[in-house]
Amino acid sequence: MRRVVLTLTLLCVLGVAGANANARNARTSPPAGRLETGIVDQAAFSGADSEAAFAAARATGATVVRLILNWKAASPAHPTAEFRASDPGDPQYDWDNLDQQVREAHAQGLDPIVDIFDAPTWATTGTTVIGRYKPDVAKLAAFAAAAARRYDGSYDGLPRVRYWQLWDEPNLAWLLRPQYAGSTLQSPAIYRGMLNAFADAVHRVHPDNSVIAGGTSPFHTRAGGKSSWGPGPLAFMRDLLCLSKKLTPTCHNPATFDIWSHHPYTSGGPHHHAVSPDDVSLGDLPEMSATLAAAVHLHHVASRQKVRFWVDEFSWDTSPPDPNAVPIALQTRWVSEALYTMWKAGVSQVTWFLLKDEPVATSPYQSGLYFGTGRAKPTLTAFRFPFVAIKHGSTVEVWGRTPGSKRGSVLIQQKNGASWTTLGRLSASSSGLYGATYPLRGSAPLRATLVGSTDTSIPYSLVEPPDRSIRPFGEAK
Repeated sequence: MRRVVLTLTLLCVLGVAGANANARNARTSPPAGRLETGIVDQAAFSGADSEAAFAAARATGATVVRLILNWKAASPAHPTAEFRASDPGDPQYDWDNLDQQVREAHAQGLDPIVDIFDAPTWATTGTTVIGRYKPDVAKLAAFAAAAARRYDGSYDGLPRVRYWQLWDEPNLAWLLRPQYAGSTLQSPAIYRGMLNAFADAVHRVHPDNSVIAGGTSPFHTRAGGKSSWGPGPLAFMRDLLCLSKKLTPTCHNPATFDIWSHHPYTSGGPHHHAVSPDDVSLGDLPEMSATLAAAVHLHHVASRQKVRFWVDEFSWDTSPPDPNAVPIALQTRWVSEALYTMWKAGVSQVTWFLLKDEPVATSPYQSGLYFGTGRAKPTLTAFRFPFVAIKHGSTVEVWGRTPGSKRGSVLIQQKNGASWTTLGRLSASSSGLYGATYPLRGSAPLRATLVGSTDTSIPYSLVEPPDRSIRPFGEAK
């Protein structure tokens, strides 16, 4: 693993001779970057116990929640002539469920990301895959304007929504068609037209609203006939952003957005690469980050903000309860290291899927931070208080983030028999990040303890487990 220069400051150490000597030899540098976290769980956030779900999401240290706004479900099936599509108060719209979710998220101090996808039949230009075949950009813009106005912070006592996302995994044929015409990609140009209309509508309501693009699937699809194929996320992204494989310009049709997002599901550990060259799992995120940076540099992204890179959906199932998933102790380690891997690649926001396990008997998704019973998994601690300790020859690099991404101090400790020896005390940045490089002292695990609280990270072994190929989701029985 390449050494990464971390960016935090060692303030002081405890008055133990060994700890003092170790601290004097520690190498640190100033803070850099951010890493905030969020949760997406449509069933939990829109269900009967939604208020408790949002409270549980806040307890994970999350600062955002991703909410789904199904355009088709919120709109009339057969609008009358009186329908005013850009009016948030038009009685033919149904906003009730989202109103409740936005209010409950706001009550917990969580920023909602509202993700709009799936057009009503009358807003598409084709009949294949109803609601997802060439959505009409003017009608999309009208709906986006209505939604952004409803949640502009001044409408009917509803809270403000600042983050607006367009579509989900638009490089998959079952979510957006057509993907190809023969061997020529079509979906990126279709999505660019949708995105630019969507962004203009959202920014018109509040110029500082943030538009999230992408939300791309990690893998290409070749199931069924060619009409069902979809490109890998890098191929989709390059075409959308007018870039060649060498990241040189192929056209100049800027895409308007403020944040690029991706779903880097991984069939292995935190450094595992996808098999196909245009697919993007955790180990391939630097390539996606470089593609985004090239597009920004060439002015192929139109934004008045600093363009950010987010992961708006990611997880692994655990065993238990899914017998085909990653053993829970290994998955717990992977979660901390995955957050570190994403941060190194320039990701500043990671949203976890799901809050709570779904039943193994009916669903392939057991990636919750809580078991179905409501009991917390060890995963929750790794997500809330991530910590890694990576050996580099005769040194060990430590990195982590405080719960809630807040400023604070942590003690870095190493296992010593039945107790823990403090190596030093680190000050976290305003975004909660801390780190240092210490001389290596044996092979015992390390951990971080938050000063002034009982919070302690999961101990991190200096012995790197071998990678293993395993699907991120198992199978329903």
